[in-house]
Amino acid sequence: MDSVRTALSSAIHNHAPPVPEFQDTESRLVYLRWLGAMSERLKKKKTDFESRKEFLQTVWYESKRAGLDVALVLGLIQVESNFRKFAVSSAGARGYMQVMPFWTRLLADGDAGKLFHMQTNLRFGCVILRHYLERENGNLFMALGRYNGSRGRAPYPDAVLGARRLWEY
Repeated sequence: MDSVRTALSSAIHNHAPPVPEFQDTESRLVYLRWLGAMSERLKKKKTDFESRKEFLQTVWYESKRAGLDVALVLGLIQVESNFRKFAVSSAGARGYMQVMPFWTRLLADGDAGKLFHMQTNLRFGCVILRHYLERENGNLFMALGRYNGSRGRAPYPDAVLGARRLWEY
């Protein structure tokens, strides 16, 4: 468990800014087209263009950083919080990706209020999902169940995978 805690904590504490970097012009153009398409899809949930752009840029950055499919992360956010920054579940999970406060005690300074900070929440959520994917040997269905605390039951993974299709580009 200590090695897992060390690896996750290291991933959380890497404070690289969410600024996309591209190897070539074509990669940058692909990203910009994706950003435009996703911005249109998200317009009803986030009406302000600048906040929508910052959110999408951060989701893209943190997803790529964790080696996750961006559409999967957007689908998970839709199911978990419906894109509400200050969402709190009945179990106490917080923010866009509904991260449980115990993760801040385990991996950071214990300040669960930081889970309402966009980049912090997205970083925690993506790192945790990546951890569960590795723990489940790449089995997305089981990893999503672990993320939600419903391992082996279909409704949650099915909902996320269904929402993921809405965000594919």
